[in-house]
Amino acid sequence: MDFLEVLKVILLGIVEGITEWLPVSSTGHMILLEKFWPLANAHEDFHDAFFYTIQLGAILAVVCLFFKKLFPFGTEKKEAQDGKMKTVVVAKKETFLLWAKVLVACLPALVPAVLELLFGIAIGEMPLIIAIALIVYGVAFIVVEYINKKKNRTFKVEDVHQITFAQAAIIGGAQLLAIVPGTSRSGITILAALLIGISRPAGAEFTFFLAVPVMVGASAIKILSALVGGYAFSGADIGYILIGCVVAFAVSLAVVKFLMNFVKKHDFAPFGWYRIALGAVVIVLIACNLIPAL
Repeated sequence: MDFLEVLKVILLGIVEGITEWLPVSSTGHMILLEKFWPLANAHEDFHDAFFYTIQLGAILAVVCLFFKKLFPFGTEKKEAQDGKMKTVVVAKKETFLLWAKVLVACLPALVPAVLELLFGIAIGEMPLIIAIALIVYGVAFIVVEYINKKKNRTFKVEDVHQITFAQAAIIGGAQLLAIVPGTSRSGITILAALLIGISRPAGAEFTFFLAVPVMVGASAIKILSALVGGYAFSGADIGYILIGCVVAFAVSLAVVKFLMNFVKKHDFAPFGWYRIALGAVVIVLIACNLIPAL
């Protein structure tokens, strides 16, 4: 493995770990970073597989942090026939229901994959489109939070288990807007949750859980697509992916904890202002011909 390429992979892992969970578009940040400092001589199949697969490190962080809430089985003490207490494994009904809602919300995420797989329809990685999406949804976050604050709005759903199947479907449907790079899958689902009366912590948690099957599925599709297409991953390729995953995992542990603590006391408006500022910077860079518009 090349030392400079390892540094690039570490930086990409850091960016992925930070931006995957914040509503600022991890894909947009990764694309923009790669425009400035691309992976050298990266095959297209490896490039696509890498950018999706390192997300698995970020996903693993969520699984670790919320394992008790996500794992559908637990233990409890029960009295046996002989009068002695014994530990038995029990199914957690509310956890199974939560996973059912997550799976319902996952269904719309299949649409982009099907369109690309069957018809080759995909939106390109264009910096100008990313900049516009960053600004548009940044404004949306600011407006929604301003209205919430002005109306002193209270949320009907305060816990992730209170989310209904209908609400899960609406949140899942919002993912279709994230087809456009720069939108942010986590951002648009959190925004949808806020609009239908779900609290910030509950909306953020559901978004985290939703990312698990969506990102695992997307990563599997990209890897299988590369293998079916005849691409043979080298030892260096696998090494770069593993390094990216480990870095994204470590950074995500801290970021998820930060965001859950942040949304208990603050709203999402600061992320909206950040999106607008970043979008404006990208437009300036395009105007100065430092990065291409398309």
